[in-house]
Order: sequence, then structure tokens, then C-alpha cells
Amino acid sequence: MEQATIFPGRIRLGMVGGGEGAFIGAVHRHAARFDDRYELLAGALSSSAEASQRSGRALGLDPERIYDNYKQMAQAEAAREDGIEAVVIVTPNHMHAPVARVFLEAGIHVICDKPVTTTSADALMLQALAKERGLLFAVTHNYSAYPLVRHAQQMVREGALGTIRVVQVQYAQDWLAAPLEQGGHKQAAWRTDPAKAGGGAIGDIGSHAWQLADFITGLKLDSLAAQLSSFVPGRAIDDDVQVLLRYEGGARGLLWASQVAVGCTNDLRIRVVGSAGGIEWVQEQPNELKWTPLGEPTRIITRGSAAMNAAGARTSRVPAGHPEGYVDAFGALYSEIASHLLARRDGGDPGAAQFPTIADGVRGVQFIETVQASSLSGGAWVSLP
Repeated sequence: MEQATIFPGRIRLGMVGGGEGAFIGAVHRHAARFDDRYELLAGALSSSAEASQRSGRALGLDPERIYDNYKQMAQAEAAREDGIEAVVIVTPNHMHAPVARVFLEAGIHVICDKPVTTTSADALMLQALAKERGLLFAVTHNYSAYPLVRHAQQMVREGALGTIRVVQVQYAQDWLAAPLEQGGHKQAAWRTDPAKAGGGAIGDIGSHAWQLADFITGLKLDSLAAQLSSFVPGRAIDDDVQVLLRYEGGARGLLWASQVAVGCTNDLRIRVVGSAGGIEWVQEQPNELKWTPLGEPTRIITRGSAAMNAAGARTSRVPAGHPEGYVDAFGALYSEIASHLLARRDGGDPGAAQFPTIADGVRGVQFIETVQASSLSGGAWVSLP
């Protein structure tokens, strides 16, 4: 009971995965503490019981709340008066569905990394279960929380761009240009294993590119034609994907995601062109948005400036000129989720806080599966479910 009363305003949080040797787990932990709205209290931090115990001790968790496996954790935390209210799932993709299911059945809210599952059947199952139990299910597409991405979304909603005509989005990396998985690289090993990842470049980063375009434009994707490629010899999964997009209403698009693009680190960028103007945003320069009204000079909207709209200002923390980036956006997303969790727990209105939900997660997995189906059919046009 003591830990339940130390931080009564914070959300009691647990984590599955993200222990020693993991990259994304530490990012999630930093993000959750950014606005001081969560307290990490429990974890099953590795598929190895020994590694989970070491990781939990390194994080200073109560030894009684460092668990050997996620099933043990869900059962024990659900039985505690001061048990966790939400769990963060940062395991390899193939474990998202079984872990999420166990915690939803235990009455615990879920915050899950993307893609939410490796099959749409599992994603739909989780969506139905979360609805049945009345629980929040968030998917951590963190790029949607950048201030200028929020600004861009509001511009589109208000009609500043006119009718959307063209959407171009890419996410290019080079970290898998060599066969790292053959040399024992932990992250490369599971991300290039079809049984654990579900999809290569399309699932790992193509899902982020799809969600960014979906979030900003709000357009409904009608059909697509895709080509998946595996350029590195011996690799069993795609490391490059190119997709043509047809949206309802006539807009057209192009998505490229690659993990063999030498010279690119985390080159996520989007261009949206409408009848009245166009915008462009680049994740590696996230504090600037290019805006070109039809027939007028290009303008640079900077984060924190007087040119920002209310949506962008909501997730901006520091004055203009102080850079905000990847972890800041992740923290903003966690804060948005917290607003909804606290509203559920304590009553009140979460206001304008928004985050990707299990519904977005379902559509993301359906997008991945449709890309895979199109590629298997020689790049044929395939309709979205």
C-alpha cells in the first residue's frame, strides 16, 4: 500500500519487454516521465526470467514487482489494491497480441508499440476485447505528436490546402544495408525474422509512414499497388517497399520505406499538395514546416512561433529556438494518453488530447497485409478492407 500513496496523482504503470539490450523500452520510460504523469512500478522486462530480474533491479523496481513472465505479472498486479493501471508493451511484434490479451482480460489498460499485431485477425480480436472490457488501448505512433505535425493536421482540417491532390511520404534508413542479423545483432535478428516481425521495412517503418499520412490528411485509402523487395542476400523479409496509393475522392499518393537506403538515418518526411497550397515536413528537421499557398512565396513555420495554430501549440513545450525532437514528441504522446487515463480514473474532460487507438492499429495492420498481398500478386491494385 505504501507505493500506492507516494504518487497519488500519477498513473501506476507497468512494462512488458524493454529490458537490457532493448532500444525502444528506454525511450518509452523516458517519455512516460517527461511530464511526470506516470510512475513505473512493475515489469516483466524480458522473455528470460534472469534478464527480467536484472533489468528490474537496474531500474530500481520493488523486487516483489519484478516478474519472470507477463502472465504472472498480469495476475499479480490485477490482484493488488495498488496494482498497475496501464501496461506498456514493447516486445517483438509477434508477442504484442498474446501479451495485450492477457492484460485486457485482467482489466488493465494497454499502451502498445506498433504494429499492434502481426495479423489483422489478432488486431480485431484486441479491438473487440478492449471495447467489451471498456479499456483504453493506445498505439504509440509517436510521430503524430510532433507539434508541427499537429499544426499540419489542423491546416488540412480547416481547408487551408484546398482539395488534397497528392500525398508523398517516405521513411528511409540505412541501418540494415548490411546483413547485421547474421552477426548476432539482437535488434536486427528479430526485425528480420518473418515469424517475429510479421513484416520487414513495411511493418517496422512503413507503418509509421502510412500513419503519418493518414493522421495529417484524414483521407481514406481506397486501394494500393505495392512492390516489396529484399535486397540483402539471404534476408528472409522485405527491406524496401514502394507503394502507389489511391484515396477516396481522387487524391493519389506514393509511399517509400527502406532500411537499405545508404546515407539515410531516420529520414521520415511528408509532402501534401492541395488545390490551394502545399506543405512539407521532415522529421530530421522537425521544428520547421514549409507552407506554400498557391501563387505566393514559400513560408517557413517554426515551432513555438506566433504562426503556430492551437493544435501545434498544445504539444510544444519550450520557447521557439530551443529544439524539440523525437523523445519530446514521444513524451507529448504519453501525456495525451495520460489525459484520457486520468479522465477515466478521476473524472473530468481530457480536452483536445488525442492519440492513436486500437482502431488505428487495426487499420495499420490491414494496410501492411494489403501491401503484402499486392506484392505477392506482382504489384496488382488491391482494395483495402
